[in-house]
Amino acid sequence: MSPRAIGWAAGAAAAALVAAGAVTYAVADSGSGDGKAAPSTPSADSADAGFARDMAVHHQQAVEMSYIVRDRTKNEDVRRLAYDIAQTQANQRGMLLGWLDLWELPKVSADPPMTWMGMGGMVTAKDGSLMPGMATDTQMRKLGTLNGKQAEVFYLQLMTNHHKGGIHMAEGCVAKCTVGVEKRLAQGMVDAQQSELQVMAGMLRERGAGPLS
Repeated sequence: MSPRAIGWAAGAAAAALVAAGAVTYAVADSGSGDGKAAPSTPSADSADAGFARDMAVHHQQAVEMSYIVRDRTKNEDVRRLAYDIAQTQANQRGMLLGWLDLWELPKVSADPPMTWMGMGGMVTAKDGSLMPGMATDTQMRKLGTLNGKQAEVFYLQLMTNHHKGGIHMAEGCVAKCTVGVEKRLAQGMVDAQQSELQVMAGMLRERGAGPLS
């Protein structure tokens, strides 16, 4: 994958953050964007709070995964992509947790993950994989044992699944969240991660590999 393509994906990710504006300070903009009034402070069981909690957990694993591979390969394209994903998702995670603080809502819930999407009874945690797309503890340990091309391929495969799960969740927020700035951030996540999926597909092809079955 060319540096230009990597840069394009990184630019899309950065644009998602810029487009959100001063997100933490714009929480007062609680309109849904469709002209309908929304509560100024979401409730603990709202889609807004549920998305913030669940995506913060989802993002944290992506950050961890990206820093693992960055230290296990010398390939500049993969290292750059991993660094961009780690920085973008760490920043977004901070925004999500910051909103929960501003709303004075807990960062954890007794409800199963993705309950706010109506999927609480359908998502079964398996070996540390709490939500769709998340890697298992076994897969994370395996990534930490690989080097070079093997680490690159496995990271790209895991992150492909991770992004697909994240996009599904972000689309849920776009549809269900009521805080306008949070909906816009979620749409930015969808746009940026879809572009990164294209980049990662090309990088896998270059390495003679494809997505995990």
